Amino acid sequence: MIQRIQTVWLLVTTVVLLGLFVFPYVSFIDLVGLGKKISVSGVYSSVNNEEVRESASWLQAIATAVIALFPLFIVFQFRNRKRQVTLIFVEIILIVLLGVWMWITANSTLGAINQSVKADNIGVGFFLLPVAIIFLGMAIGGIRKDEKLIKSADRLR
Repeated sequence: MIQRIQTVWLLVTTVVLLGLFVFPYVSFIDLVGLGKKISVSGVYSSVNNEEVRESASWLQAIATAVIALFPLFIVFQFRNRKRQVTLIFVEIILIVLLGVWMWITANSTLGAINQSVKADNIGVGFFLLPVAIIFLGMAIGGIRKDEKLIKSADRLR
């Protein structure tokens, strides 16, 4: 069962969520005119075309890593498909909570300089979360197909 399509969707979800470490979720220009980016690992500013970390967000980085690696754990629960589906729903809730946390962090960081999160500030990182949820939904579809196939095989016996 580990070679099924839901394994591919769960691995793609892991890769997409690990992309949060590469892509910022908010980019803005501060009051001095420096370009800044907010990533899950902290706030970065651009000084002389080099990124310098202004503040670190270790707790958010650790939470993102755990949430990103959780689908790998789900892959190895292939013997119990009901548990797999339940864990995927837990993962979706965790992704939504991470998105809320990212939104609150962005609003508090931008609120310090009297700005707000707007459409032109939002980076690629915010768009990775719904993509990951879509892939998790596709994994649920694959698990349900497997369950249906196994039930039909049991009826034939």
